[in-house]
Amino acid sequence: MTERPNGLTYAQAGVDIDAGNALVERIKPLARATRRPGAEASLGGFGALFDLKAAGYDDPLLVTTTDGVGTKLKLAIDTRRHGTVGIDLVGMCVNDLLAQGAEPLMFLDYFATGKLDVEAAATVVAGIAEGCRQAGAALVGGETAEMPGLYGDGDYDLAGFSVGAVDRGRVLPRLDDQKAGDLLIGVASSGPHSNGYSLIRRIVERSGLAWEAPAPFQAGSDLADALLTPTRIYVKSVLPQIKAGRLKGLAHITGGGLIENPPRAIRPGLSPRFDWNAWTLPPVFAWLQQVGGVAEHELRRTFNCGVGLVLIAAPDAAQDVLRELLAAGEDAFVCGELAAG
Repeated sequence: MTERPNGLTYAQAGVDIDAGNALVERIKPLARATRRPGAEASLGGFGALFDLKAAGYDDPLLVTTTDGVGTKLKLAIDTRRHGTVGIDLVGMCVNDLLAQGAEPLMFLDYFATGKLDVEAAATVVAGIAEGCRQAGAALVGGETAEMPGLYGDGDYDLAGFSVGAVDRGRVLPRLDDQKAGDLLIGVASSGPHSNGYSLIRRIVERSGLAWEAPAPFQAGSDLADALLTPTRIYVKSVLPQIKAGRLKGLAHITGGGLIENPPRAIRPGLSPRFDWNAWTLPPVFAWLQQVGGVAEHELRRTFNCGVGLVLIAAPDAAQDVLRELLAAGEDAFVCGELAAG
């Protein structure tokens, strides 16, 4: 091809194709490590195939979810601690699949930045691969977009997309089966997960503490690491309860907190009646409430308040659910019941 004098290159415009290729090579082993029945999890094609028959489904429905990490990313970027936000990205998507009774099968990510930092991006994707490992999902692809002029120096954004499957007879919620007196079972969160971080950052600003300061609510950790604790992924502990038919509904407690999420899994004519004394508010939320002067209702509609999932089960099934969740390493407890009205 003819060279043009004074010709511009894509790299001069701010997009480094070589860096993108280097990132792909870095993350290929991470994707291969997430292989599962039905998916080979290899990168480089234009799309990904999944064999539902190999995954053991007879009459499957596909379920899809998408989510991001929100302004928790700002904390990771400002402190250059990128190792756990990928787990958050996966957790926010696959826990939503559980709410429909679905098993996570595949995951894809979208990483957008102004100038690609291969090391930082590879660290983020390593976290995504770890989240996929925890969820039993194959990391089958993604997209890296370098967009100079759209993002500030060092900034990046993440979006995640998950595909799951559920046999037709196991779809949640089972609205017709729900009745007054069914129990609400809380499954403990690992912290704020990936919600409310715009408020969290304002509260930290009000506190006057640096990110490197000791966390007032978590001994042995600085403030940044404590608040970057990744979203808990519940797939391996909760999916067996779904497949056993013990659950009538499941709410993933994300934005909207304990006020707005549980009704999404409950049939009209019933409402959740929480026993707010059934669990102790974790120290991180107590500190946020005290320093921020956050009202009780605002706390409950912004944060999960220590409850990452709310499960709905008949009273005669609840003890089996609790016993098996505790054996799987979860902190689970009855936190209320369904009431008429």
